[in-house]
Amino acid sequence: MIVNFNLSLSESVEMLFQQTFICCFSASPLKAGELSVSVLSMKEVRRLSLGFPVLDDVFPGLKFGDFAVLHDSGVSFMSSALSVRCQLPLARGGLDSSTVFVDGGNMFNPYLIAEIARGYGLDSRGVLEKVYVSRAFTAYQLSSLILEKLESVLKSRRARLLIVSDATSLFLDRDLPKVEARELFMKVCVKLSEVASEKQAIIVVGYFPEERSRQGSFFEAVLFGRCNVLIRLRKMGEILSFALEDHARINPFAKDFPVDSASLASFCGGVSFGENRSVL
Repeated sequence: MIVNFNLSLSESVEMLFQQTFICCFSASPLKAGELSVSVLSMKEVRRLSLGFPVLDDVFPGLKFGDFAVLHDSGVSFMSSALSVRCQLPLARGGLDSSTVFVDGGNMFNPYLIAEIARGYGLDSRGVLEKVYVSRAFTAYQLSSLILEKLESVLKSRRARLLIVSDATSLFLDRDLPKVEARELFMKVCVKLSEVASEKQAIIVVGYFPEERSRQGSFFEAVLFGRCNVLIRLRKMGEILSFALEDHARINPFAKDFPVDSASLASFCGGVSFGENRSVL
């Protein structure tokens, strides 16, 4: 769903499906100590897994408070997949939540998200209704969305996942003064870090390294320095290479694994975008 961030919740499009809540009851009353353990366990379950079983066995996924940066050729597909997986129930590795997608690189692909949703047995139209998209075409627009509107949007949409696609390219615009671009980008990164920790959300930022330049290296250093999860996703033939390069709680590791034909088609078939509709 492409939404005007200035709209109130009452003006938003009505959800097309109801959420399903699964309640678990104990056969016997819980003691005080057992209750605290139960609450802790529920918090631990609320992680967003990446959806590849061979990978989920060794990487538990993203948790509330994480500011994750994904980079390299597999980022677009994974961003779309997480937009869908976020809506899955906790028992299936999701967050039972909607997603806010700030598109800084004109990469949002509703057809890919619909395809992934059908792969999970979900209603594609209903899934798209819970992905709230805003496109930015300048660094000023992207900065305004994140610095001024982001927190209220996450609250009104009850979203626990924010995805920012292609975080740096707009700040490399030659018409934007370099010093101003650096100042804006640093403010954006600080804000994203604060939102992740204070609002108990998951922030996922896509990064595509441009040609090496002093300005690009500066942006990369700021972005990598602010995040607490750094992942490289690289598509090599029929192999997806996953590398956890930095993490606050897990030692770095790398793992290669084959991806199925549907995933390969998504990675290799290109991206077909619909009509551009700015929300600013």
